[in-house]
Amino acid sequence: MPGLYLSELTLSHFRSHKSGRLSLDARPVAIHGPNGAGKTNLIEAISLLSPGRGLRRAAAQDMARRPEALGWKITAILNSLHQVHEVETFAEGTAARQVRIDSKTATQLALGRIARLLWLVPAMDRLWIEGADGRRRFLDRMTMSFTPAHAEVTLAYDKAMRERNRLLKDQVRDAQWYLALERQMADAGAEIHANRQHALALIMGAQMQAETAFPTAELELTQTEGEMPDSADDLRQALAESRFRDLMAGRTLIGPHRADLYGVYAAKGVPAADCSTGEQKALLVSLILANARALARDFGAPPLLLLDEVAAHLDATRRAALYDEICALGAQAWMTGTGPELFSELGNRAQHIHVTDTAGISQITPEAP
Repeated sequence: MPGLYLSELTLSHFRSHKSGRLSLDARPVAIHGPNGAGKTNLIEAISLLSPGRGLRRAAAQDMARRPEALGWKITAILNSLHQVHEVETFAEGTAARQVRIDSKTATQLALGRIARLLWLVPAMDRLWIEGADGRRRFLDRMTMSFTPAHAEVTLAYDKAMRERNRLLKDQVRDAQWYLALERQMADAGAEIHANRQHALALIMGAQMQAETAFPTAELELTQTEGEMPDSADDLRQALAESRFRDLMAGRTLIGPHRADLYGVYAAKGVPAADCSTGEQKALLVSLILANARALARDFGAPPLLLLDEVAAHLDATRRAALYDEICALGAQAWMTGTGPELFSELGNRAQHIHVTDTAGISQITPEAP
């Protein structure tokens, strides 16, 4: 299978990294160093090689190194499906993030056409017990990994919904003001729902077809209230019928923005929200691995994986199993941890990097296993 990996990565004035450069091969990357040294900043930089705001969902100006605040730049050589691309993303001052691919200005969506990235960060450990908003973001990241255009459809839906909500808050009752907005919401909303269902089907299939040390999760797309209409016509009608109720609430009460992801630990029949902390972490890892396996078939290469503090809540057996699965998949997984002993099971199957902090500046040093 053709690979997807970074062979070079350069950071300039990004977060705690004043400058840094790595030359790499396709193996996984094990990153260790003390808390606060800049490990997460390093993989956050890589997350910006995909559409969106990265794994921290930060504004572009907040990523610039302080106190200089000169802006920042990330450059990478991306090997993807037998092709090599030079990718640059940067921001200057308060300007929006920009992208160049092979020296040509490109959209963020174009990044999704040449590379696929998945990540797992400690904040996601609360996925099953936090509000539905977090689960929708998680679901939409999985969906965008298969369908990059899902991002634009979601933005179109959100824009139309904001305008409709403004009418609702202003108690506008003339139906003519709503028709065009509801048509836009219905068209985009039906596509969002179909994209999410397609992604869940691929992930469920990838879970069932693999033998793994991680538990299988049964997943279901639910609605906070009622059911999500399947077709654009049905959603448009539902929005019209809900208009009086929405006027009373001052917001739109039906649509894909009310969706939720419900998960069950399949072997035990226990809702994910009721599982132990370790079981919830294992379920998350299982979903990321299933997503990666499905992408390897759908895209043609396994995605880049960004796994921040991945060893947390995993015992030594499951940690070793995770590394074996990553290597078998052939993914360049970037994994962080506080000590090199967390990656001892990888040995020379991985590239090892030590990140340290000197007077507030992160230093990146490649090491032998």
